[in-house]
Amino acid sequence: MSSDKKPSKYVAREPDADGFIEYTALEHDTWRRLIERQLEVVPGRACDEYLHGLELLDLPRDRIPQLAEVSDVLRRETGWECARVPALIGFETFFRLLSERKFPVATFIRTPEEFDYLQEPDIFHEIFGHCAMLTNPAFANFTQKYGELGLKASPKERAYLARLYWFTVEFGLMNTEDGLRIYGGGILSSPKETLYALSDAPIRAPFEVVDALRTPYRIDIVQPIYYVLDQLETLQQLTEIDLMARVREAMAAGLYEPLFPPKEAA
Repeated sequence: MSSDKKPSKYVAREPDADGFIEYTALEHDTWRRLIERQLEVVPGRACDEYLHGLELLDLPRDRIPQLAEVSDVLRRETGWECARVPALIGFETFFRLLSERKFPVATFIRTPEEFDYLQEPDIFHEIFGHCAMLTNPAFANFTQKYGELGLKASPKERAYLARLYWFTVEFGLMNTEDGLRIYGGGILSSPKETLYALSDAPIRAPFEVVDALRTPYRIDIVQPIYYVLDQLETLQQLTEIDLMARVREAMAAGLYEPLFPPKEAA
């Protein structure tokens, strides 16, 4: 979501005077295909808190939802709302919005050519992947705390904090009474990674905050390692400790060796 990366080819849609965003029939159909495909794979794999959030959101199947519809539910449940943003935003804006309990959502949807994967977070990833979890108080509080920490952090500290976000909010797994379940939005918006994350292929390690802070990642591959919470309440507990002390500890220890090959030059 940072603007430090190469510019996005996508342009976020602007609302009209009444705050309504008009999408094309093709864009609505892309949403329909994405949500129908993903709703087939998340039952029995997503955590109960996520599935409960989906029920609360009651997302339309046949059209892209308006942000106000999603915000109404989030405000009622946890005091969050969606904030319309361009395709890519800077770190300052990202952290500030999260600290204000506003979840940034870029109002564009992927093209059919990038139906299976795109690097920029589109409206399907943000709403289907993340907003259902924002109905959960522990997850919602952790996400706000993350924004508050990021606002005050140095550039190097932010790089370490990004790994914590990556291995929780984006790619987190959790142990439950029913077995391993997914709560990370980067997994839950991808059918390939939803199946892969619970397969025998990746490494799964118990969640330790300093380990997560020290683990490199790449955004363009399925993850070679996932960190597993024992309960979602752990995220609430992270808001009550000195997380920046853990960041400094991780910085002093340095990064682990990557579990993936370096990215090939374009």
